[in-house]
Amino acid sequence: MKVLVHGARGSYPTSQENTLKYGGQTPCVEVVHGEERIILDAGTGILQVDADRISAGKRIHILLTHLHMDHILGLGFFRPLFNAENEVHIWGPYSRDAPLRERINRYLSPPFFPLPLRDISCQMVLHELKQGTFAIGNFTIYCEYVVHPGPTLGFRVTAGEKVFTYLPDHEPMLGQKRIPDNRWLSGYNLILGADLLIHDAQYTTQEYEQRIGWGHSSFQQACAVAQIGSVKKMLFFHHDPEHGDDFLDAQVEKMSASPAISLDIARGGLTYPV
Repeated sequence: MKVLVHGARGSYPTSQENTLKYGGQTPCVEVVHGEERIILDAGTGILQVDADRISAGKRIHILLTHLHMDHILGLGFFRPLFNAENEVHIWGPYSRDAPLRERINRYLSPPFFPLPLRDISCQMVLHELKQGTFAIGNFTIYCEYVVHPGPTLGFRVTAGEKVFTYLPDHEPMLGQKRIPDNRWLSGYNLILGADLLIHDAQYTTQEYEQRIGWGHSSFQQACAVAQIGSVKKMLFFHHDPEHGDDFLDAQVEKMSASPAISLDIARGGLTYPV
């Protein structure tokens, strides 16, 4: 299994000179195992997916953690959606407020988008997800709700003996300094023993103190989560648009002083083995 990071920036895309190294596209990750692949989130990074590799008539699976704009901004511009021969499955969190189709249609319809969802030409199949396990080809996927404003899922993807966990937007400690029992930690069942964890790390500790409840983690909190879960390797993700490349380099160098965890910064355009 390998993970292709197409977008790792949070909140909104950026193309400034000091964000070129780690990229400015918003969240999208592609997971590949043999000939099979799934796409996690549909931020502007989805436009970097090699659509030519997805031949007409194939099933395409897009798993959405939640429906905040930075995670669906690229969906309406993803070319395979406009090929009538493609069968596109979109998986997203169940909400008591409205069906998934209605919630996606709020974006994919005027005045925010020129076409309503019903006019997109692919064969679209929508799946509403609650906590549980399901399969897509040879992938076994476990999902559960995690702490972030609005219904938000985290995904644990298993193929063969390898485990990849994706928690791009996550505030596991919600202002607390520590969790009395690790089993109470949001996302604990998703991260435990993962070979690779992609985890929200949008803020410094000082920034987080001013943003408690916004749904994101500090660099220190992300490291604590990875240590609690005995994760083999973690990638910082959902980079704040105001954090330039040099700033991110300094943060990972500071966090790497602890030998307890192997970590790096998710970089748009790179492939990571699991």
